Amino acid sequence: MQEKPYIVIMAGGIGSRFWPYSRNHKPKQFLDVLGTGRTLLQSTYDRFRIIADPEQFLVVTSQGYFDLVSEQLPDLKPEQILTEPLRKNTAACIAYAVFRIHQLDPDASLVVTPADHLILQEQKFIDTIQKAVKASKSDKKLITIGIQPNRPETGYGYIQFHEKEEADGTKKVKTFTEKPNLKLAKTFLESGDFVWNSGMFVWKAKSLLHAFHKYLPDVAEVFEEGKNHFGKESEGDFINRAYTQVKNISIDYGIMEKSDKVYVILGDFGWSDLGSWLSLHELKEKDEYNNAVEANALLFETTNSYIKTDSDKLVVVQGLDNYLVNESENVLLICKLDGEEKFREFVAGAKKKGEDFV
Repeated sequence: MQEKPYIVIMAGGIGSRFWPYSRNHKPKQFLDVLGTGRTLLQSTYDRFRIIADPEQFLVVTSQGYFDLVSEQLPDLKPEQILTEPLRKNTAACIAYAVFRIHQLDPDASLVVTPADHLILQEQKFIDTIQKAVKASKSDKKLITIGIQPNRPETGYGYIQFHEKEEADGTKKVKTFTEKPNLKLAKTFLESGDFVWNSGMFVWKAKSLLHAFHKYLPDVAEVFEEGKNHFGKESEGDFINRAYTQVKNISIDYGIMEKSDKVYVILGDFGWSDLGSWLSLHELKEKDEYNNAVEANALLFETTNSYIKTDSDKLVVVQGLDNYLVNESENVLLICKLDGEEKFREFVAGAKKKGEDFV
């Protein structure tokens, strides 16, 4: 690759579907979820260091997580940690990063990635990203990375593509579909022209700015003013104002679903978005009864379950199937392992009991 891209890591989420292990004060991207000795944020940084220098990274996160990012990624200077005063979805997050990068380097390419993905085959992943960076240099292309599906997953978004492959290895996108029902997901899988939407993007900065001005002009107008503030003492005050003015909208809905310049590169490199306890259970080593156990535990007539505690107390479990048992700090959670749609209710109820529980 002739030039190195900027890497934008989105690390502002609260990871509510991993509650109570993931908490407001330290959500999942700052945890060693996989037991590797590195947090998910650090693993993402490590992965991209292969193709980018430390000064080419930007982490976009919530204001309350500045110290966590700084502590976990000491290579980064304070000005490389962009803090958001409000959660306004991915369009605002990415706009902040790209307008700032464009001011530093008008000809920059950038890769945007969540902080909490698992990649098992890192060299294949890097090869795919380099291919996307090269392809993004032409004709205002907006490129997303699609994951070859291996099951009818209802928790992911899907991208449908045209069969014809361009000379640069991209395929033009037909449609985006958010989290289909099981019947539709099975149809997508059987059709062969759908991939999972990974939430990773590759663009030239100028191509994305053009798209913001065309499809989200109100957002573009707000961040254009940032040129007078980026890198100065006034940047924080400007961002606080800007985030009260921009709409809460995703980059997918705001730009990618509207533009006719969207292309996908297909990836098959052992990917998971680690979006739930169930997805983590699938990755963990399991016993002969399909139980993942990270606890001092005795299990009887228990199958397809995940037992995880942060203490050395003995946990005795009998007669459970498809259950999560998790003790983290001051919360004990026992629920269906695949009941991730309930977690908003769990967290809302815990919050009523007291902020210390969330």
